[in-house]
Amino acid sequence: MGRKTEQTMRTYHRYLGFFLAGIMAMYAISGIVLIFRNTDYLKKDVQVEKKLEPQLTVANLGKAIHKKNLKVEKEEGGLIYFETGTYNTITGEAQYLEKRLPLILDKMTKIHKANSDHPLFFLNIFFGLSLLFFVVSAFWMFRPNTPIFKKGLYFTLGGVLLTLILLFV
Repeated sequence: MGRKTEQTMRTYHRYLGFFLAGIMAMYAISGIVLIFRNTDYLKKDVQVEKKLEPQLTVANLGKAIHKKNLKVEKEEGGLIYFETGTYNTITGEAQYLEKRLPLILDKMTKIHKANSDHPLFFLNIFFGLSLLFFVVSAFWMFRPNTPIFKKGLYFTLGGVLLTLILLFV
């Protein structure tokens, strides 16, 4: 590759890095928070009152309030009692506690987990492609015949091996 290509890649790498600094920080923070999603770390109790369809089965109630493996403690007088609340089978009113992250962390993790149903999913695709560009353009940061480039290849090999270990262990 020529000197012009090297300079162009370095320039794009630099300015795209500056441009995406905020979103990279957001993904880093939300990624760390998502590691603890199976715990109550940073979550607070929020009282929820919802009007649902009357006469829901326990399975459908669990889906309606987004609680996997909903366990009913007892049923009496048209009320279903479960671990964190109640559901009135006659009126459809549900009252329960929900564990939620603080607003900004909740928004960040929802963006992090967004799929093609999310209205801004194309931004996640753009970000993923930008990260791939960083991977490729990093190899144009230094001339191939320099000692720092050769040392960088050893670090690359180490990173690839670590990735393989993470994938298969």
